[in-house]
Amino acid sequence: MIARPEHPKPQFERENWRNLNGAWDFCFDDGGSGLARGLAKAGAVYDKTIVVPFCPESKLSGIGDTDFHAAVWYRRTFSLSDSERAGRVLLHFGAVDYKCRVYVNETDVGGHRGGYVSFTLDITDAAKAGENLLVVACEDDTRDPMIPSGKQSDRYGSYGCYYTRTTGIWQTVWLEFVPATRMLSTRYYPDAAASTLTVQATLAGTADLCAVASYEGREVGRAELKNVGGTVTFAIPLSETHLWEIGNGRLYDLVFDFGPDRVKSYFGLRDIRMDGMKFRLNGKSVFQRLVLDQGFYPDGIYTAPSDEELKNDILRSLAMGFNGARPHEKVFEERYLYYCDKLGYIVWGEYPNWGLDHTMPEAVYPILPEWIEEMNRDFNHPAIVGWCPFNETWDQHHCRQYDPLLSLVYRTAKAIDPTRPVIDTSGNFHVESDIHDVHDYEQKPATMVEHFASLVLDGTYVEPMKRSERQPYTPGKPFFVSEYGGIGWSVDESAWGYGNTPKTKEEFLERLKGLTDALLDNPKIFAFCYTQLTDVEQEQNGLYTYDRRPKFPPEVIHPIFSKKAAIED
Repeated sequence: MIARPEHPKPQFERENWRNLNGAWDFCFDDGGSGLARGLAKAGAVYDKTIVVPFCPESKLSGIGDTDFHAAVWYRRTFSLSDSERAGRVLLHFGAVDYKCRVYVNETDVGGHRGGYVSFTLDITDAAKAGENLLVVACEDDTRDPMIPSGKQSDRYGSYGCYYTRTTGIWQTVWLEFVPATRMLSTRYYPDAAASTLTVQATLAGTADLCAVASYEGREVGRAELKNVGGTVTFAIPLSETHLWEIGNGRLYDLVFDFGPDRVKSYFGLRDIRMDGMKFRLNGKSVFQRLVLDQGFYPDGIYTAPSDEELKNDILRSLAMGFNGARPHEKVFEERYLYYCDKLGYIVWGEYPNWGLDHTMPEAVYPILPEWIEEMNRDFNHPAIVGWCPFNETWDQHHCRQYDPLLSLVYRTAKAIDPTRPVIDTSGNFHVESDIHDVHDYEQKPATMVEHFASLVLDGTYVEPMKRSERQPYTPGKPFFVSEYGGIGWSVDESAWGYGNTPKTKEEFLERLKGLTDALLDNPKIFAFCYTQLTDVEQEQNGLYTYDRRPKFPPEVIHPIFSKKAAIED
């Protein structure tokens, strides 16, 4: 049985593809000598077997080795028919941490740098009809200050809010068989008021293009273009209007026929914008009730054990009264975003900047290319309501953060996507941002109210930790408490949460409600993010345990988070 057999890219799906997950030959290469020792060649000795797409640190990989390993190698064979070899053969990787080179039949066909986003290699010239040898070499050093690694531990074991590492392949590997004349990419610009979708399509070759939109099987719009190539932009007027809303994805299906190529996709019809201090979805002021989701799993680490579990984490969040998430210090896979789209669950597109030394100007080289790749990959997801490339950029090594780094990444994000708000860094220290956000782990509800009272009294805000003095709050700017809570609740004395652990369940619920009410009742706050959805290893301040058992009945927690906010219509 193939692990994670589902199509990994629901917004750009072709019929002719093959999943390469499952058992691969595997070996560690701690000396980094694998290429010199001939590991890319046929007949090389690999001493282990791994289950892809699970990382070697995970139990589901069949290896479960959590020590540092500078390099790892993967190998398997695959067969191609004459018909599959007749067009172009594309090899896709969901994500490989951190740097990799790929060999097909002992030929270097390319590589990639960046541990979190998808990439594609055209292997047509190296592949052949019949059996083919595929080898993937990966290098990773979590302790390298020029490698973004999110919450992966830079010590032997986990500690604080750093957890088990991920090395090598951790998302689906797959082949796709495509014609030379084909769709390369699309961008969607929905206009809810006009009930129109504008599409920007990038094409290889020249042919007629037909795009058909449907809703629940009914055709509701089409566009036809004759003899086009390169990049084209066109509109699809929709005869039916079904808005993407909180709790209701109402997705339209979309099919492109470009010459011999057919691509299936989908989109959501919605409008988002900041209006003063309010976030508006389809013109309605909506409070973003978000939860911090780290995307770690006890048995798969970075990789969900099943497609169902990706969806279940969203359902668990909804059951607790949230309407969205901050997918935190990690780029989540596209299947997760697909379920967010379907369920009407709002999320922010974020990046795992921790591990990267943001006090150094050269840090732009590791983050910017992958950040651009992430934004391009995820641009079309209606669930994404904003972008945030950095999180808690503390000064370190007796050096200030390098402000031009944050400014450049922010401005790049605005250039790539002018349709969504961008936060430069969540928590601190802001340089350029569309939204002023703060992290506040105050545990006394009355004090929490005091922290934000001046927003209402005179429109000012001074952060208790004085972090915002680096970029003082501008009255009238949208205000987001993007981390709060973190209340510990565990029987494990070695675990931790923020503040003193409540002594009783009643005390926990009273504190949770008090802290949350302090934000919901403030008419100048448009969003919060509660820490966090689940425990992660030693950090046990989740509403669910690490193995996804609720600590409190969801029906008790739901009313606390879902209470109407003062800023909402």
